[in-house]
Amino acid sequence: MSPLNVNLADLIARLDEERPDADDLARISEAQLRALTLSDLGDQLVDHYVGKARQAGASWSEIGDAIGVSKQAAQQRHAPAPFERFTDLNRHSIVLAQEAARTHKHDLIGTEHILLGLLGEARGLAYEVLMAKTESEQRIRDAIEEAMPPAGKKALRGHIAFRSESKEAIQQALRASANLGHDWVGTEHMLLGLIRVKESTAAQILRNLGFTSDELHETVKTEVTKRIAARDKR
Repeated sequence: MSPLNVNLADLIARLDEERPDADDLARISEAQLRALTLSDLGDQLVDHYVGKARQAGASWSEIGDAIGVSKQAAQQRHAPAPFERFTDLNRHSIVLAQEAARTHKHDLIGTEHILLGLLGEARGLAYEVLMAKTESEQRIRDAIEEAMPPAGKKALRGHIAFRSESKEAIQQALRASANLGHDWVGTEHMLLGLIRVKESTAAQILRNLGFTSDELHETVKTEVTKRIAARDKR
């Protein structure tokens, strides 16, 4: 029995349903893209539990034994990174950003891909904030697609690096979380990080949609406070 609620038949059926007009070669390319995304999610799953084990006091030697690698290999692969404090939803949005870059055959992850990733994670607070302002997911998608650079000739395999402005947006997200006194970095902080990199493509898109950095900051602050208060009343 599979430990996951997913199987090969379901993956095949979904691809066939979503790409009914694609020929066999096109479906091979699409299957490869989805396999890479599944691999990224698998890595994040392991990272999640490595983090929990470390917080509980497990040593790198013990973690290496659990994974089946040496202490050094485990430490190098799972060393603290900028994404360590990212919530699961925010990490998933980053995976979606990488998938968006790969789907468009771009060789770097831009802020526009990150914004598309946030839009793809409908459970995140960033999605709610975006919808409350624009009332149209399609409007945002159209604005992102319009700002996208032309598609490349071939989709990259494996890891896709971030553009310099995307790295800056991630750092700004970390700062936004710290400034608000939060001990996590959620999709809402990533949205703040994007608009704070003023010359980035995502910031321009957000401004064109009517957002400002100060307004977003206050909205996120208010919404997080509401959520914490509602949770404490339970």
